[in-house]
Amino acid sequence: MRIAIFGATSQIAKDLIAAFLEHDKHELTLFGRQPKVIIDWVRTNKNKNKNHIKVNSYDQLTNSRNFDWIINFIGVGDPAKSIAMGHSIFEITSDYDNLAINYLRANPSCRYIFLSSGAIYGSNFEKPVNHKSKAQLTINNVQSHDWYAAAKLQAEYRHRSLADFGIVDVRIFNYFSHTQNLDARFLLTDMIRSIKEKKVFLTLSNNIFRDFLNPLDFYQLVELILNSPKINLALDCYSKSPIDKMSLLEEMKNKFGLEYEVSDVTSIMNATGMKLFYFSENRIAESIGYKPNMTSLEGVCTEVSKIFRLQEI
Repeated sequence: MRIAIFGATSQIAKDLIAAFLEHDKHELTLFGRQPKVIIDWVRTNKNKNKNHIKVNSYDQLTNSRNFDWIINFIGVGDPAKSIAMGHSIFEITSDYDNLAINYLRANPSCRYIFLSSGAIYGSNFEKPVNHKSKAQLTINNVQSHDWYAAAKLQAEYRHRSLADFGIVDVRIFNYFSHTQNLDARFLLTDMIRSIKEKKVFLTLSNNIFRDFLNPLDFYQLVELILNSPKINLALDCYSKSPIDKMSLLEEMKNKFGLEYEVSDVTSIMNATGMKLFYFSENRIAESIGYKPNMTSLEGVCTEVSKIFRLQEI
């Protein structure tokens, strides 16, 4: 298949591109605001199938180009950066979504995967979401982290209104890979930095639950979408089973030497609001054959092991 990838410099996009190359799948055209950055990354990739890649700037996406799919990774992978960007993420999401939609209007046989987020459900995760859950967004006192959720939600509503087009919104809740930017402010990256720097990891005493998608299962899900009949819907991502923070802390302690302390100090950063059960029990992805290979804990341990193996090389 001929696939255009927007936001090719994002880490999750790079993981998927690497999986495509490893399995010798598809002709890829990678789009970015800084094509040279993408070109440099492609050159450092040792995969023999990288000749299947072309690199373009966004102004080279014309309606005469012949793509079977567009995959849009435009977004913010770091919660702290999302807060710093504020409402500008709203315009950025809309601009690149418009670029894809306009291409689909001119080429209706082309289909579209949009990387969405579990954040569209709002900030109230007192229990896991499911297929009956409703989005609960603040409208009278909009906070910095609300703009990201609103941007994704607006895009999804627009996609459902375009029912004649093949558009699949893939909602990522938690994703972890050994290629992750370890400077990003996530629970797991904070733990790994503490291990590397031999520092005590401080965390709040509340026990939260997360469901970490791993690169292998993400690749599986995308391939199933690419080979599915024409559909227009949203899919929530999930692993075989979620993990609670206290169990994760103990596993990181036992396997990787993490030292940690629990605290009730409110100054500990929480970029996206308190989310006790930030994962989904919506299993609509089963309708296209998705069956995750790993639990959250298995996926995390596999990827963290790779990080420390790479560090030793």
